[in-house]
Amino acid sequence: MTTATFLADLEKLVRTQSPSEDLEAIRKVMELAVEISASNLPHPAQIVIEEERPVFWWGSKEPEIILLAHLDTVWPIDSFLPLWQINGDEIAGPGIFDMKAGFLQALYSLKEIPDAHTKVALIATSDEETGSKSSRKLIQRLASSARAVLVLEASLDGKAKIGRKGTSMYHIVIHGRASHAGLEPEKGINATIEIARIVEQVMKLNDQSHGTTVVPTLMRSGSTTNTVPALAELDIDSRSFLYSELERIDAAINDLKPMHPEARIEIVGGINRPPLELASTAALYETLEKVAAQLGMAPIGSASVGGASDGNFAAAAGAPTLDGLGAVGDGAHAAHEHILASSIPTRISLLAGLIKELLK
Repeated sequence: MTTATFLADLEKLVRTQSPSEDLEAIRKVMELAVEISASNLPHPAQIVIEEERPVFWWGSKEPEIILLAHLDTVWPIDSFLPLWQINGDEIAGPGIFDMKAGFLQALYSLKEIPDAHTKVALIATSDEETGSKSSRKLIQRLASSARAVLVLEASLDGKAKIGRKGTSMYHIVIHGRASHAGLEPEKGINATIEIARIVEQVMKLNDQSHGTTVVPTLMRSGSTTNTVPALAELDIDSRSFLYSELERIDAAINDLKPMHPEARIEIVGGINRPPLELASTAALYETLEKVAAQLGMAPIGSASVGGASDGNFAAAAGAPTLDGLGAVGDGAHAAHEHILASSIPTRISLLAGLIKELLK
């Protein structure tokens, strides 16, 4: 493999923009991924449809080892420009770090493993950035019988990710009653005041000792400047390293009540991804460091992070799982998103070595 060949394929993937919500764009990037696979691997990939969304699939239909990736990004079309920019060792583009480079590193690692298709599958989903609603069952089904799931999400400064917080998402609606804000505000039920009190209650649920965060994010209220608001909405993002904490938060949020006896509350949502706990990653991480030493590399290192991934689903289904095996770089979901080109050959060799070790 030459880095130039890899980067040529990567540039095609990055320039084929693929925001999660744009199904036509998603189809195009999946078709391109199949083309790239055909030019690099001896056995064809295919696109399968899972709950009306495309999934890239190469290799075994009943894999012992799953290389798990996604090809959707958070970037709406042309919201990250230029689409491809090289500045020394840094290469920037929408989704390059999270996680098109990781997907391609996995594909290239398979070039070093004869007959990998009999026991290994490379799978790339198309809705990871929006919660994996269509692909969750597929991941859980495959992971339940796999010996290992290797997740090609971006690394943390090259480190593997051995722990991830689980996530919960909620949408709360307060129904009040409109009235004239100047003439007779007392006849209304102010949904803004009610949602503000809900925010106060929600903030008390945080617990730093367990890394539990409960964060009010989007809030909308009111219709005009001289009307007592009849409707208010609030989104909440909650995360923790412990499933018991997610359950505690879930019970507390579903028990929220408005202060005004005539106001009405609607609560939608719940636990989305369970945590990726250390018990699921320890053995694979030990093997990764063993492989790194055999290849003459410095220790890879490990980290636990707040963001969730499809690895959370895989681990919850019972598969030993290791995350953060993808690109080295920085700026996931940020304007400075980039990878380090110099790291690519090493990361491909490391992943190939890990797969070979697991296949022994």
